[in-house]
Amino acid sequence: MKKKRDISRRDFIKKVGYTAAAVGVSSTVPKFLKPARAVVRDHILIGRPLPITGPVSAFTTVSPWIDNKAIADINKEGGIYIKEAGKKLPVRVKIMDTESDPTKAADIASKFVLNDNVDIMYVSATPATVSPVAAVCERFKIPCVSTMMPVEMFLLGGPFTWAFDASFSVRDYMASFLQMWDAVKTNKIVGLLAQNDPDGVAWADGANRALGSAGYKIIDIGRFPAGTMDYGTIISGWKKENVEIMFANMSPPDFTRVWRQAFRENFIPKICTVGRALMFPTAVEAIGGDLGLGTSTEAIWHPSYPFKSSLTGETAKELADTYESGSGKQWTAPLGGCYGGYEIVADVLKRAQTLDKETVRKAFAATNLSTLQGPIKFNEKNISIVPSGGLQWVKGKKFPFDCALVSNGNYKTLPTDAKLISIHELRGIK
Repeated sequence: MKKKRDISRRDFIKKVGYTAAAVGVSSTVPKFLKPARAVVRDHILIGRPLPITGPVSAFTTVSPWIDNKAIADINKEGGIYIKEAGKKLPVRVKIMDTESDPTKAADIASKFVLNDNVDIMYVSATPATVSPVAAVCERFKIPCVSTMMPVEMFLLGGPFTWAFDASFSVRDYMASFLQMWDAVKTNKIVGLLAQNDPDGVAWADGANRALGSAGYKIIDIGRFPAGTMDYGTIISGWKKENVEIMFANMSPPDFTRVWRQAFRENFIPKICTVGRALMFPTAVEAIGGDLGLGTSTEAIWHPSYPFKSSLTGETAKELADTYESGSGKQWTAPLGGCYGGYEIVADVLKRAQTLDKETVRKAFAATNLSTLQGPIKFNEKNISIVPSGGLQWVKGKKFPFDCALVSNGNYKTLPTDAKLISIHELRGIK
């Protein structure tokens, strides 16, 4: 991947799309195929399947900026020393668009292995991309690390030998949500809305296990398919049950539809906490006007987090500021997750000093590193849980919306700067 800093995201998507089309993909990979022999080359190659387009593309709006920065930081002193080469080799990354589609993600991962002979796979953003890529890496015995993939969803594809996940936990989300909900007086009746996919199913399972024991009544009408256009039956059911807390997990386009319909039908809960859909300022803006005001979600990363880059020593705030000044866009949570994965890759290669797959795998398993995501140390299931909290979208100064860190859940070292405020209070509803 070229380190040209001024490439636009539109040009980047075009180039990535052309690469994917030129390679060609198939829906299946014959089991008898084996990875090609490692070739002698003058660089280390990372394969990076990413959902550049499609329903979860909001996770990748920081690409290629963050990828260029991370690779530049890794290569600033010539790359990473590899014994068999007898010198430092620069790290390069090849990114291809999965289009948020699991089949394409698997096909791209297979091409990376069979055609490009990647040394390491680094994948990010939700089960639709991570799960199929991890499965391919297990089949072909390729070291793989993932970020921004809740560990509960990752483990559903296990057990793992070659794939590792450094990400957040639904368990911690629930702790953060309960903490921030306590700041608002409600009747504790929760309307649960979860998309019928691995993300939504795991979210609903966590909610049903945690909320009842915490004194909340759950109105769960069941999972719904992606692309649902009419939520009238669900909204009517919530109004009948006097729901004051909407709790959901869905893609940004689906949330936009249900939230707009809720306003049209005069259903405005005191609290609206939504996973996945509300993690990004662009998604909140896309709802329209000020409809996103007061909504809340998980804080998978925040500039106030007390962590530094293992590559440069930059703080979380410095990275966010550098992104805003360099891109002209508002910082967004995937900055930490995307960058943190590159930190892990660099650390693993520095310790392994070889591209031998088994040695690299063992180096992943022995990781003990402080990153911009937080401390990384994989357990026997190949997961490392990174800290997370809860945030609320409020009126912004420089940009339309800012996010206030309103809870720290299981991680008391995370600094909160406010408490959750009722949507009714923010909107002047009595």
